[in-house]
Amino acid sequence: MKKVYFAILLLLIFGGGLAFIKFNPPIEIGTLGYSEDNKSVVVGIGNNGFRNLKIVEVVVNQHEKASDVKIQKSNALQGFIVTDDFRNVEAKEYVFTDMNQISIKSGTSPSANFEKLDEGMASENDEIYGISVIHPNAIHTVHIKYKYFGMSFNETVEIL
Repeated sequence: MKKVYFAILLLLIFGGGLAFIKFNPPIEIGTLGYSEDNKSVVVGIGNNGFRNLKIVEVVVNQHEKASDVKIQKSNALQGFIVTDDFRNVEAKEYVFTDMNQISIKSGTSPSANFEKLDEGMASENDEIYGISVIHPNAIHTVHIKYKYFGMSFNETVEIL
């Protein structure tokens, strides 16, 4: 009988943990930058969860495949670059990585980094991530699909 109670207790704890994660997604949207014609966008993201998260797919507008999508990894002092060419001279000072080759580390909340910047405590060790998207048409919406603890999540960002 004790085993049954123990099993029920474990199920409640596990189920409660999954419900908590599902209702408190770990991704946090921060900076939003875009070109004049909205064909190039950077969506600053961070992870306020307990472990790394993985970006699975990024599509734009009415779920159209973008021309090019990269994860931009930078630091709070350097910031991001909005570019329509990841290989141009200005972009060479920044790090762009394919989505499938990088995870968004936990503890990279944009709001925490903004606080550090405001207090003058930010450093090059404060990692920030941005989803850089290039598309032949103006981008109005960025749809981000990601995985965390084996669960899929979706986040939609409207571009002004």
